[in-house]
This record gives sequence, structure tokens and C-alpha cells, in this order.
Amino acid sequence: MDCNVELISYEDTESFSSLILDYLKEDVRLKPFYQHSPVTPDFKEIIEQRKKIAVDRRLLVSELQSQYKNLEISEKVAQNIQQLGDENTFTICTAHQPNLFTGYLYFVYKILHAIKLSQYLKARFPHYHFVPVYYMGSEDNDLEELGTVHTGDNTYRWQTSQTGAVGRMRTDDLAPLMEEVTNNLGTNEYAREIIRLIKEAYLNHPDIQSATACLVNALFGEYGLVTIIADTPGFKRAILPVMKDDLINETSFKIVSGTIGEISKHYHVQASPREINLFYLEDQLRERIVKEEDYWRVLNTEIKFTRNELEAELESHPERFSPNVILRGILQETILPNIVFIGGGGELSYWMELKELFIHFKVPYPLLMLRCSALWVDSKSKQRLEKVGLAPKDLFQSTETLINGFVEKNTQNHLVLKKEYEQIEKLYAELDKKAAGIDVTLRASAAAEKKKSMISIGKLEHKFLRAEKKKFAWQTELIRNVKNELFPHHHLQERWENLLPFYATYGPGFIETVFQAIDPTNKKFTIISCEVR
Repeated sequence: MDCNVELISYEDTESFSSLILDYLKEDVRLKPFYQHSPVTPDFKEIIEQRKKIAVDRRLLVSELQSQYKNLEISEKVAQNIQQLGDENTFTICTAHQPNLFTGYLYFVYKILHAIKLSQYLKARFPHYHFVPVYYMGSEDNDLEELGTVHTGDNTYRWQTSQTGAVGRMRTDDLAPLMEEVTNNLGTNEYAREIIRLIKEAYLNHPDIQSATACLVNALFGEYGLVTIIADTPGFKRAILPVMKDDLINETSFKIVSGTIGEISKHYHVQASPREINLFYLEDQLRERIVKEEDYWRVLNTEIKFTRNELEAELESHPERFSPNVILRGILQETILPNIVFIGGGGELSYWMELKELFIHFKVPYPLLMLRCSALWVDSKSKQRLEKVGLAPKDLFQSTETLINGFVEKNTQNHLVLKKEYEQIEKLYAELDKKAAGIDVTLRASAAAEKKKSMISIGKLEHKFLRAEKKKFAWQTELIRNVKNELFPHHHLQERWENLLPFYATYGPGFIETVFQAIDPTNKKFTIISCEVR
């Protein structure tokens, strides 16, 4: 594929929060809430700081080897898992829930970003090794989010009666949805390939988390990506003191509430802590734990514990306790020798609430890096845009703004009544003077008449534009269609579309093309326009 890569500022996309835009500018109001500069990160210093705090590498390697024992893995993955036992190896981590069939396109982009950054750092610091890691948020229980797949105008939902953590859900009743989704992918070589990968993952593995690990390995294993599922007794045991403190002392709630109070003076708060930030987790069950008088209760169940019973349960079955968004990062950074966390705008926003919590528990706080964002413009859309003199970067404007701009640029008539507005301003300025000389109270009447006239001119201008649009019917329809296709349902493409139709069209070349287009240190939105050779 021949591709052209353009960059535009995140601000110009009008799709990112003020907090994230200010973070990328290192606004002084945000500096208390993160540790490492997002603009000029000192990777050498970050590595040196991380080396000072030990990680249980034996546990990490052992758990990963166990998780990969039933998968066919590349030499790069095997080497990376083994390298994690070395004290000079560090991870570049991104995290996401196990959305069905990879979920949104940005899931692919954040993983490729982690891989590309790992390669970039290896080139800069060859005496260290850097492993890209996908940390699976398999304990999430938002089935509506994780079980929904979008492809263009099609939306598919997993109809299942299962409850609890989605990662633990069985794949037994997934076949009907899988058939429905894959039947619309076509029958060419690449479509057959991705259908084979999907079926191999979800039909040959018992639960969503192992199926997701299989699919991710098939797609990204050749790049050396390591997937980690933290929902194990061994990993949970690594943060026993933190979980115990949260259950007994509610320290996390107190610390994060204080931070949120400061952030909320200027920005929207992404996540709020609860008094207890742990769920009780069993198959078909993930419910909040709450404190009631002298015992702890699991909501919507008959399960409750005294303090002694709770501590015994925690010690014997740490896997039954599931950190929520406030504590999930603590687990991640405890079990990984991590130096960079790559996340979306929402993720980085809640991570900035957690810095003081990390300090309290003496857990290393990573560099927070905004994941790359991209718009994929296919050759057909690019050609149609060229017909109306538009570039892909223009599409970040609203549809009506694009159409109005096109009509005003190409019409032979003067649709913008600027001169007429100026004449009205001049006329009523004279009338105001006369009114003031006759009776000062008449100035209000003159102002009211001016307002009416301005409104009338505005309506007339709108009618002129509407009439002129009819002369450009096919061009305006073309603009609407391209905008709707590349920004489905008024969303950024990456926040709506699934990987499957792109893979069915371009095969692994789609992933490789995006990978090559990514600059891991770039802080702009990427537009990839491709022509298939």
C-alpha cells in the first residue's frame, strides 16, 4: 500500500478534553498530578528511578509461562517473557478490557504504540530491554460495553445470561454472535483469514480472557507483544497489604478524594473513589464490598464477613478480590517492571487522580503517555474528497460547516451579506444619533429595529445559501457520505469501528501500515490515507 501520513493537533480535532490538551502543554495547573514530563520525558531518569524498586520477576515470568502454555507463540514472545526475569528489562504497558473481537480500533492503535515505543527505547538504550505489554482488564463486568461490536452501520450484541467478570465468562454461547458478525466480512482471502483467527480463539478456548489472549497473540505475537492476565492468586497476593488497607482503613478513598477536590477546581473528574475500592469476585459474581457496622457485606448477596473472617478470606483467596479503577493501576505497576503507561484520554485523566496513592503505597508511578490516535482514509474516500477540493484533515469540521464552505467557495454569487450588514450598522448608527438628539428614550426603539433588521438579513442570507446548495446537490451529498463513513455516528472512526472489516479488506497489511505510520513520541493526531497497489 502507498500511504500518506498527515498530522494535525489534538486541539484541532475538537475531540479531546481540556485536561488532556493542557496535559500535552504541561499546564501548570496539572503539574502536581503527574511525575514525568509528557513533552520532554527523561527516559534515562525514569529507568533509573524504576530500578530502585524491586519487582517479583520470578512470579511474573512463572505466571506468564503458565498463561501461554496452551498457545503457539513466536520466538520474540518467548524471548520477551524470558527477558522479564532480567533486572535490566522494563515494560511499556497499555491496558484494555477484553472487548469481543478486539473491540474498537483504538485498541489496535494503543497496542501498536506500545510496541513502537519499545523499539524506539531499545534503539536509544541498547543495554536495556523493553517489552511491550497488553494488560488485560479481564475483571471488568460492563457486558454492554465489552459485548457490543460496531462495524459501520451494523451493531452486534452478545445475548448471554452470564454475569460477573466478563473475562471469566464462558464462550459456549458466543457462536451465534460470531456467525452473525463474520457472515458480513466477505469471502476473500483476508476475510477468511480473520474469520479463522476469530473462530480459533473463541471456539477453542473456554472463557473470554483466554480467547482474547489467543486472538491478540495471533495478531501481534510477531511483534513480541506479551499479554498479561492479572486475575490470578499469585498476582493478587502481590498487593495483599494494599487490599487489606483499603478494606480496613479506607485509605484510598481519603487520599484520592483529596486529589479529586483539587483537580475538580479546573477539570471534569473522570473517576471517583468509593470507601472500599474492591469487588468480591467469583464465577458469575462481581459485586461491591461495603462496610456495615461491624461486618463487611457483598452487595446483592447473602455473603458477609467479620473482620477476622474477611482477613482470612483475603489471605486464603486473594483472587476473590477485584480492584476497581482506583486500585487497578496499583496492581499493574506492582507486578510489572513498568516505566510507561500508554492510555487514552479518559485513562490518563483518572491516572492523574492517583499519584498520591502511589506515593503512599510506595509503588512506582510511570510516565503517562497519550496513546496514538488515527483516522484511516481509504482510497475511495480520498478520491471523492479530491473531487470536491477537500483534504482529509478538513473532515474534523462539522458536516454543515464543510458543505457551507464548499458552496461559498464555488458559487458565482455573493452569499455572505457582509457588505449589507455593514450598511445596516452605518444606517442605524446615524439613526441612533438622531434619536438621541430628539428624545433619548427613542434610542431603545432604534436599537430594537436594528436587531430586527439584522435578524431579517440573517434569515435572507440563510435562504440564499440553502437555495444555492441545491445547485451543488451531488457535491453536498458526497461530502455527507464521506463524513458519515469516516466519522460513523458522529464518532471518531477509532472510537466506533472494529478491526474486523479493515482486516478483511487489507489483511495484516493494515496493522503493519498503521505500525509504520506511528511516531511513538509524536503528540499529534495521525491521518493515514492509503492507495492499494
